[in-house]
Amino acid sequence: MSKTDPKDYTIAAVHRALLVLEALAEKPGQGVTTLSKSLGLTKSIVFRLLQTLEDRGFVYRDPELAVYSLGYRVGVLGERIGRDGSLLFAAPPVMDALRDRTSENVNLIVREGLRSLVLATRSGRHSIRLFAQAGRYGPLHAGGGSLCLLAYSDDSVVDAVLASPLEAFTPYTITDQEKLSQTLARIRINGYNIALNDLDEGAFSVSAPILGPNGDVIAAISVAGAMVRFDEERRQTYIQAALEAAGEISSKLSVRRTEAGDARAAAKFIA
Repeated sequence: MSKTDPKDYTIAAVHRALLVLEALAEKPGQGVTTLSKSLGLTKSIVFRLLQTLEDRGFVYRDPELAVYSLGYRVGVLGERIGRDGSLLFAAPPVMDALRDRTSENVNLIVREGLRSLVLATRSGRHSIRLFAQAGRYGPLHAGGGSLCLLAYSDDSVVDAVLASPLEAFTPYTITDQEKLSQTLARIRINGYNIALNDLDEGAFSVSAPILGPNGDVIAAISVAGAMVRFDEERRQTYIQAALEAAGEISSKLSVRRTEAGDARAAAKFIA
């Protein structure tokens, strides 16, 4: 194989099965026909994929409505990831504390390619709530956590976003490349991001970056809610709260890496 014709080691059936799981994670309760249309696959292929995933417990079929949702095996895998000291293990108690401290929505967001992904959420305690659903994809150029992640992304990611059409979700969405570049630079200087009305009109988001074991930004945590509650006092409180939460999660991930390294060293010494 030449460099211009690299080997493709992907397996089409696995790729399609993962598409089905991702679609059900984003919108549970879909049937064969709906999934077939949204994924661009034939009903026969979707049905066989669902049957296989159901047999292994990765999807659940409602016998009355003939629709599918994620199954128990997905939760089992998530629990095993948690026990390994990952982000999903370190973040939940900190998210709970941040929600209790602010009474606002709390979101844990990661970057997946040129999109943001809501990894986990905590619903606020106010009657008017803006609640981002876990599994929801979003743009990188709008939203508190998304912009925070973009600011700390590799130059290739930033360049790709700047080169693409910047969709306007509200009148306040940044759609100018130069203005977006300036905003990203300001986020890096401040160490946090405040987004107002740019993704959902009437909403604010205060976010801070979470560092992985190697010191790179791997996620963002945000406090989000309705603009009617966002005054100057809360602004300062939420900035501090988000920064402290991000720092606590980052520290947990760093500690887990150190402990894992010590364990490996001890095992090598014993051997």
